Amino acid sequence: MHYLTISFTHKNSTIEIREKLSFSEDDQLKECLSKLNSSNFIHESILISTCNRMEVFISCSSVMGATEHIFKLLSERSGIHIEELEGRADIFNDQGAIHHLFSVTSSLDSLVVGETQIAGQLKDAFRFSYDNGYCGQKLSRAMHYAFRCAAEIRNLTNISSKPVSIASVAVAKLRDILNDLEGKKALVIGVGEMSEITAKHLISNGVHVDIINRTREHAEQLAITCGAKVKDFGDLPRLINEYEILFTATSSKEPIITDDIIESQLFQRYWFDMALPRDISFSHGENINLYVIDDLKSIVSENMTLREDEAKRSYAIIGRQTMQFYEWLRTLSVEPLIKDIYEHAQYAAQKETERVLSRGYLPKEYEKEILKMNQQVLKRFLHDITHKIRQISGESNADTMIESLKFLLNDEKTNVPDKYKCEHMLKG
Repeated sequence: MHYLTISFTHKNSTIEIREKLSFSEDDQLKECLSKLNSSNFIHESILISTCNRMEVFISCSSVMGATEHIFKLLSERSGIHIEELEGRADIFNDQGAIHHLFSVTSSLDSLVVGETQIAGQLKDAFRFSYDNGYCGQKLSRAMHYAFRCAAEIRNLTNISSKPVSIASVAVAKLRDILNDLEGKKALVIGVGEMSEITAKHLISNGVHVDIINRTREHAEQLAITCGAKVKDFGDLPRLINEYEILFTATSSKEPIITDDIIESQLFQRYWFDMALPRDISFSHGENINLYVIDDLKSIVSENMTLREDEAKRSYAIIGRQTMQFYEWLRTLSVEPLIKDIYEHAQYAAQKETERVLSRGYLPKEYEKEILKMNQQVLKRFLHDITHKIRQISGESNADTMIESLKFLLNDEKTNVPDKYKCEHMLKG
C-alpha cells in the first residue's frame, strides 16, 4: 500500500488553472471521487479544493498506475492537457505524501503561513469523503495523525499565535492603501467563513459593513454575529456602483459582477475578489482597483519572514511526526501477522492431538488435557519470538521482516504457489 498526493497550489499554478480544477458543488466532488476509486490501483481518496489549492490524496497499490489515472481524469474534467498538468503538479508519494499532508494541515504550505482556515477545510474534505464511502481506514489513520501533528505545532510554537487568513491579509492590504479605514463603508458579498472573517476585520477597523447574499436569512444571521447590516441581493447592480470598498467570496460557479452591471464612477473603488472560481469579471470600469488572491503575495512574503524561525521549528516537528507515523503503521501491520502465527500454532496443536489419539498413544478421555498441553507448549515457544517481532516492528527494516513473515506463513496475498502452501491455508 502506498500514499500519494498530487497537488496544484498557488505555488505551481495560476488562478486560471486552479479555477478549472476547483470543485464548488458536492455532486461534482462525489462524481470525481467515484471516478478516482473506480481505478484498480486506487483504494481510497480525498479531494481538497480551496481558493489556494486543489489536491488529490489517495492510498493505492501502484503509484504509477494511480498517477496516470488521476491526470487523465483531471484533464478530462478541466480541459487542460495532461502534459501541462504533469508539468505543474507537485507529486508526493509515501513518506513524502505524509510529510506534505502534515505540512498542509499545520498551515506551513498555505499562502499565509499560520492561517487557521486550512485545518477546518481539511476536516470537511475528510469528513465528506469518509461519510460518502470514498475513504476508510488507510486515509483515516493519516488524517487523524495529521490533525494531531497540527495540534502539537500549535501548542509548541507561535506559528499561529496571531491567527491570520486570506481575508485578514486582504483587509491589511486595504488598510495599507487607504491608511485609515475609520468611517469607511464596505459591501461584503457572501456568508461563508471567508466573508465572516472579512466582515469582523473590517468592523474592528472602524468600517461600516453591509452584507448581501442570495439567501437573505443567511445574510441576516451573519450580520447579527458581526454587527453588520443587510442589503437585498437583488440590488447588487446598484450597490456595486455605490460602495468604495467591496469584498466578495461566494461559491458561485459563474462571475456575479460583470461588465453589464458596472458603471463608471468618479471615485476610486477597491474590490477584493477572494472567490474561486472568481466572482468578478470585467474588461472596463474606470477607477476600479481589483485585487484577487494571488495579488496578496507581498503581504504573504512579509508573513513568511516574520514566521521563518517558527516555521523551522514546525518542520522539525513534522519530520519527527512523519517518522513516528510510519513506525506506528508498522506496529499495526505486525499484529495481524502475530495473530496468524498463533492461529497456525493452534491448528498444529489440534492436528497433533488428533494424530496422537487416532494412533492410540494416549486414551481418548485425556483429549482436552492433551490439546491444552500442546497449546501451552507452542505458546511458551512463541512468546519470546512474538515479543521480539513486536520490538523490531518499529525499526526501519521492519518492512522486510514483515514480508518475510508473510512468505513463511504462506499469506494468501502472496504469490506463493499452491503446492508450497500448507494444508491449513489451502482449506482456509
